[in-house]
Amino acid sequence: MKKEDIFARYSRQIFIEEIGLEGQKKIMNSKVLVVGAGGLGSPVIQYLAAAGVGTLGIVDFDEVELHNLNRQIIHNENSVGESKVKSAEKFVKRLNHQVKIIGIDKKLDHSNAVKIISEYDIIVDASDNFATRYLVNDSCVNLQKPLVYGSILGFEGQIAVFNVNGSKNLRDIFPEPPSEDYIPDCDSLGVLGPLPGMVGSMMADLVLKIITGLPLPLNKMILIDTLKWQFHTIDF
Repeated sequence: MKKEDIFARYSRQIFIEEIGLEGQKKIMNSKVLVVGAGGLGSPVIQYLAAAGVGTLGIVDFDEVELHNLNRQIIHNENSVGESKVKSAEKFVKRLNHQVKIIGIDKKLDHSNAVKIISEYDIIVDASDNFATRYLVNDSCVNLQKPLVYGSILGFEGQIAVFNVNGSKNLRDIFPEPPSEDYIPDCDSLGVLGPLPGMVGSMMADLVLKIITGLPLPLNKMILIDTLKWQFHTIDF
């Protein structure tokens, strides 16, 4: 796009005093990795692409299934059976062709996590299992990468920013994952569709705040209960 087209596209962000043209340039030069292209990853990917993040990495090894569609809004009925990464790439290209998309259609594990994560400025944990959450957290700590964390289940969600300028990380609040005898998940207990949209949008907002240097809720976890419509912040 021409310079004037770029300004027109992002003008409503540029007009915000705390962001401005310099902030938009930072957004367009940033490299963000989203781990998971499902319920949380969908709104994160959508809003970061819309904001003009320069390079957007998406890592997932799963395929789109019909039951995903109540909440994974970047996918559609025609995506069923397709790689979530490929479906996400198509969505981003339709939304903002200026964003460089790096699709990583594989499982993040101990053999590749450090190499993949090291190539990005900010990491977003939109995964759906504890093994990946702790792997991502520990890799970010070792590589000194900022991490935006979120989780959802039923009507409830959690959001936090970890490892920014020496701030605390996941193990400071949850030193170890829960026992394998009881690990709740959306497959067994469900999730109301709009919840990941809310939580994922807030995660995308935090990513943009990190990029542009705006104040962050460090060493705090936001707890969301949409059944009781309660929002709490706990220090850790």
